[in-house]
Parts: sequence; structure tokens; C-alpha cells
Amino acid sequence: MSIDLHNARTFTRRRFLQTGVTLASCAWTAPWFVQSAAQALAQSSGGLSSVPGRPDERVLVVLQLGGGNDGLNTVAPVDLGAYHNARPVIGIKANEALRLDGRQPIGLHPRLTGLKSLYDEGSLSIIQGVGYPNPNRSHFKSMDIWHTADTSGVGRGWLGRYFDNQCQGEPNPDPAMGLSLGRKTPLAMEGREVRPLSFESPELYRRTGADGGALENAYDEAILPKPGLDPASPAAFLMRTAMDAQLSSAMIRDAVERQPVTEFPRTGLGQQLAMVAGMIGAGMSTRVYYVTMSGFDTHAGQGGAQGKHANLLAQFGDALKAFYAELAAQRNDGRVLTMCFSEFGRRVGQNASNGTDHGAAAPMFLAGPMVRAGVLNEHPSLTDLDDNGDLKFEVDFRSVYAGALEDWLKADSRAALGGRFRAAKVIAGG
Repeated sequence: MSIDLHNARTFTRRRFLQTGVTLASCAWTAPWFVQSAAQALAQSSGGLSSVPGRPDERVLVVLQLGGGNDGLNTVAPVDLGAYHNARPVIGIKANEALRLDGRQPIGLHPRLTGLKSLYDEGSLSIIQGVGYPNPNRSHFKSMDIWHTADTSGVGRGWLGRYFDNQCQGEPNPDPAMGLSLGRKTPLAMEGREVRPLSFESPELYRRTGADGGALENAYDEAILPKPGLDPASPAAFLMRTAMDAQLSSAMIRDAVERQPVTEFPRTGLGQQLAMVAGMIGAGMSTRVYYVTMSGFDTHAGQGGAQGKHANLLAQFGDALKAFYAELAAQRNDGRVLTMCFSEFGRRVGQNASNGTDHGAAAPMFLAGPMVRAGVLNEHPSLTDLDDNGDLKFEVDFRSVYAGALEDWLKADSRAALGGRFRAAKVIAGG
């Protein structure tokens, strides 16, 4: 049987260039790899399903608060004397807090009005006292523990294992399955088979040329490989990797350059979430997005209702509120679960510099219309502390991961987490 290579090449390239396909970089032969990727995108580019929230179109956004967010001033136990005794300068006053569950002595920090709005809408879940056994107070080690879901902090990322497990048997896994915004891919996203995309801004992840010439050149290099080039060689791998970056950039740039209907805060986190909203609105195939906000290492001059920490919390809450307003305008809010965490909380007592030192347990937040709304558990004790004067954890963070994996992404949490953890009931009806 003969094959008209010219016609096959023209047809595939036309479809390829029209769709702006994001490609994978793990196929053994470039022609098959290009054609299968183009066909997959053509099948999925006709718009979103009319059944929001199906497992195959659900999205998880992971929002990392880097530096160790002070959970005790974020969800503040303002009716407890022990709290004010431990924090006479930086504590949140009872009449300042944004009140939550009437059964508990707690309220949100007064600058978290964006988060309170989501709470009032039934789109926010608060889990208190989240941590892990024998907590590590090193930023780097504790972050590795959260990223690997392993108290040794060694190994592949929990999301990377999720990607690998989802792609088992796939000869051409989608590299856009996971996408992080930042200078480097977080350890949490690192898998064995799938290397997620990562970029800091669309300007740093772009194709060259205004007329699509770079796309055509990359395609030609792939469909007509150099004579004698071993497709399994490092040179071939590098060629495919370079092509991937060029080709996927077109789709990403088009997505993030869409004008949102919502006014996002002009902050780093606000702009990251605006880009994520644009990519979700464009119908990208990405299942997990990862964004980071830093600056929470407040050893000195932390402030209470006003000050450094207050400003950080306002940026966090306002950006998350704008994100869900934009998703609702797209009618995509029901598809997107956001999980917010920090590597540890802070000490119960303020220090001599009116700041807080590295601690242990802290709250996690989950946002979206699908969450079990409200405060899901009791605030940890302020008097029954560990030997370092820190809150004792009451919820293992891996149980929250397991709840999101099993009840939202419909994935095998054991494969992703490297062990069995009872899934926290964080999804309504989950």
C-alpha cells in the first residue's frame, strides 16, 4: 500500500497550525507523535462539555503561600484569652475579626474580605490544625515534605505521581496536563514520565515570528527528521523538546492574552490567577495549575490588623475572590477546585521583634462551589501544645490531598501519595 506523504503532511500541518496544539515530548518517532497530538486536540477543541464538573474536565489549582503563613492571625481564635495573652501586640481583636462559625471562637483576619465573600457564598472550606507528625521547621525541608507527601521529603512530587499514574499506558502523554507559573517547576509537579510546563510570564514563553513561521519550521523539523537521526537519541529528544516549547507557546499566549471581564488585583498573585483563568477559559487540557505567593516569613514587624502580614492576606483573599468571579463569568467555576497551603504555621507566642517564628500546624483553605463549605473541624488547643510551644496538628495534610484526588479528580490517591491516607471529606457529596 502506498501513502501520499505530501498530502498527509499538508493535511496534518494545516490542522496542527490551526489548533495551536500543545505537544508532548516523549514519543519515539516524530511523525506519529505530531499526528496523534494534532488529532487529539482536534477532537477536544470543539468547546467545553455541557456537563460541568465531569471528572475528565475537572481542574485543580494549587496555591502555595510560601514562607510559613501565620495561621493564628489568619483564622484567629479571638475569643480565647490564651490567644491574646500570647500575642499582646500582634493579636487580632475580637471586634476586628470577620466572624465565621458561631459555634467556635474564631474569625478571619479583617483584611481577608475576599475570602470572607467566598465563605458567605458557600464556596470556601476551612480546615484547621493541618500538619504532619514530627514537624520540620526548615522552610526547605518542610516544603519538600508537602511537595512529596512524604515525611522524609525525598522522592517525586505527589502531583507528578498523579500525572504518571494517569498517563500509564499512554505513549503520548499531554505535557499540558500540569502547568506551573514561576521560574521553575515545583517539586510537587515533578514526575517520572510527565514533565509539566512552567513559565513565569507569557513573554518568557513565546514563539518567534509573527506569521507562524517558527511553528511551520518546527513542524517541518519534526515531520522530516534529519537523515540518520536516531529517534531515541539525546539529539532527537532535544529537538522534540525545543519544538514543544515553540508550539505550545502559541496556545498559551493566546489564552493568557484574553481580556478578562473581572478586574484582577495588580499583584503577583492576581496576575498569576488572571493567566490561569484565561487558560481555563480557552479550554486548555490542563488538569492541574500551580501558583505561588511568597513573603510570609514574618519574623519581625508582622503587625496585627494592619501591617506586613495584613497586606499579604489582603492580596491573597482579593486575588482568589477575583479568580472565582472570572470563572463564574466563564461558567467554569463549577469545574475548578483551589487548594491553598503553606509549609508550616507560626509559633503561638509573638517574639521580641513583634513577629512570629517558625511553627507547625496551620489552616488550609479549599475554594470552589463544589467544596463542603464552612469550618470543617475544631480549632486546635492553645494550651495543650507540643514541646516547642507549637500547635499540635489534628489533620494530616495528606488526607486533604487524598480527598481532593479521590473525590474531585477521581484518581487513585494511594498511587499519588505513596500510601493509604483516609480521604478528608472536603468535597460536597464526596
